[in-house]
Amino acid sequence: MEKMLEGKVAIITGSGRGIGQAAARLFSQEGANVVVSDIDAGPAEETAADINKSGGKAVAYVGDATTPEFSEGIVKAAADEWGAVHIIVNNAGYTWDKMVHNMTDEMWDAMLDLHLKAPFRIIRAAAPFFRDAAKKEQAEGRVVARKIINISSVSGTRGGVGQANYSSAKSGILGLTRTMSREWGRFNVQVNAIAYGWIDTRLTKAKENAETLHRHGKEVAVGIPAARQEALRQGHPLGRPGTVDEAAGAILFLASPLSDYVSGQVIEVTGGS
Repeated sequence: MEKMLEGKVAIITGSGRGIGQAAARLFSQEGANVVVSDIDAGPAEETAADINKSGGKAVAYVGDATTPEFSEGIVKAAADEWGAVHIIVNNAGYTWDKMVHNMTDEMWDAMLDLHLKAPFRIIRAAAPFFRDAAKKEQAEGRVVARKIINISSVSGTRGGVGQANYSSAKSGILGLTRTMSREWGRFNVQVNAIAYGWIDTRLTKAKENAETLHRHGKEVAVGIPAARQEALRQGHPLGRPGTVDEAAGAILFLASPLSDYVSGQVIEVTGGS
């Protein structure tokens, strides 16, 4: 049986860890050639190596998605390796929380740059492989579906206390998603977003034991307080967070032919919460 993503070329940002990594592995299992990208070389290269050892095809692209050169670079990496781009998953991200009266301009800008400007730049850089390629295919009487999946959050759909910066960026990506679905729909590009709820990643570990990120020359603490974790568990219909593999399943659906008539949508993946 043919795999759902056989021969497709996918760019997945933030795919050295967490949901992005799970999506990269799942895409590879379904036949995609994957550009694995992360700001840190180790996770990107290890994930790509694991995929290749398992019989898949992957290359690592290391870089900071907020830099101006990143978008052109990652698209070029995919094109140089496989000559095309069919799927973009804008997944890279982290949180930098503070109540708004204590939030700095730097914290605000960091979240909007990563969660909103970076996806915009990548989409723009990929235009020749989406619009121009589609025009040529249409002239030849061929139809090829292409996909953009933007990763949002329920903080973007509902708001999040202490996350004015993150919530605003994750809300903004929904506007970009719906606009791109209209602009590029004629080129058979389906553009959708996923708003995740409580997923078990390093960003949702107990804050007391969570990882500290080194960003912007500062230590950025991620995670949520253990007491809040327990409150989430008690109030959640399933009583647990989603796994990264469960989260990746929704990305695969939107990247696959199963969603060829689904566009401009925001799918909440929350376990019912």
